[in-house]
Amino acid sequence: MLTKGNVSIGLATRFGPDWSGIRCGARTKAGSPCERPAVKKTGRCTRHGGKSTGPRTREGLEAIAKRHTKHGRYCKENRLAARNRAQAARKLNGELKEIETELIRLGFLDRKWSTFWA
Repeated sequence: MLTKGNVSIGLATRFGPDWSGIRCGARTKAGSPCERPAVKKTGRCTRHGGKSTGPRTREGLEAIAKRHTKHGRYCKENRLAARNRAQAARKLNGELKEIETELIRLGFLDRKWSTFWA
């Protein structure tokens, strides 16, 4: 009678050394070749990457990307928004620098005006 603890019945005859089927081509941690049966498409067993080939459709790829996103800080839209903000800040700083140099040239500001408050 088969019981839950008696699962080794038939393993030797199914996938033993004399089994004629295609074996997994991977190596085990011990360095010996894996003796598990291979999946047809990949030539590897389910433990060595033979079962799933990953998503193929756009919806599947987007679902995987959504699951792997921890936060949106580095997503494409946020990087573009940060780049635009930085560009606007550089432009604003340049305009302020031009105003400052013009006010210094006209004599309204001292050259060392920014160290006055420090």
